[in-house]
Amino acid sequence: MPKVSKETPEAAATANGAFCIWLMGLSASGKTTLARLLGEALQERGFTIAILDGDIVRTTLSKGLGFSQQDRETNLRRIAMKAQELVGQHIVTIVAAICPYQAIRQEVRSIIADFVEVYVNCPLEVCISRDPKGLYRKALAGEILHFTGIGDVFEAPVRPDVEVQTHTETPEESLGRILAGLQGLRRLPPAPLAPPKNKDQEEKCSGPNSL
Repeated sequence: MPKVSKETPEAAATANGAFCIWLMGLSASGKTTLARLLGEALQERGFTIAILDGDIVRTTLSKGLGFSQQDRETNLRRIAMKAQELVGQHIVTIVAAICPYQAIRQEVRSIIADFVEVYVNCPLEVCISRDPKGLYRKALAGEILHFTGIGDVFEAPVRPDVEVQTHTETPEESLGRILAGLQGLRRLPPAPLAPPKNKDQEEKCSGPNSL
């Protein structure tokens, strides 16, 4: 008689090798750019990936929600539940969403079976100077209420699994720090070592004409 598995969805997600990487930080800190680069890097390593971008989710899964704390938390819970569903389907899920409050971070961590918190650190003044979507301009003009960093707080993560500083690093440098962090957390295998030189190569390198 076949055994009936009593494995929970959370345990199954952890066992299948998939995980969720949540990139959190202020608007214009570089989360979307890093999500794209990270997705490409993980696909090159053979992972099936999905990206949940907070701005896009607001137009679909969370359409109609505003920027009040209650609406933000509802939006983040929906993202977390969708991320957990994808992780349970063996899909490495990258979330790019502000996630401004420590309490809701703890809640989404409890929802997602295998959760890696990445703090995309960038000073507010730098984010305001970037402002690719004009959201800070609108918030400063009073057109958007409760906007994070202007009309609402962003509580910096206390102990993120990985931290990058996009105001001093190139996107590629920040990506490298994230990949190294994932290796340290054993979500990725170590980077392969350079192949050893064979004897002929060593002789050529050490020969009289090698300089």
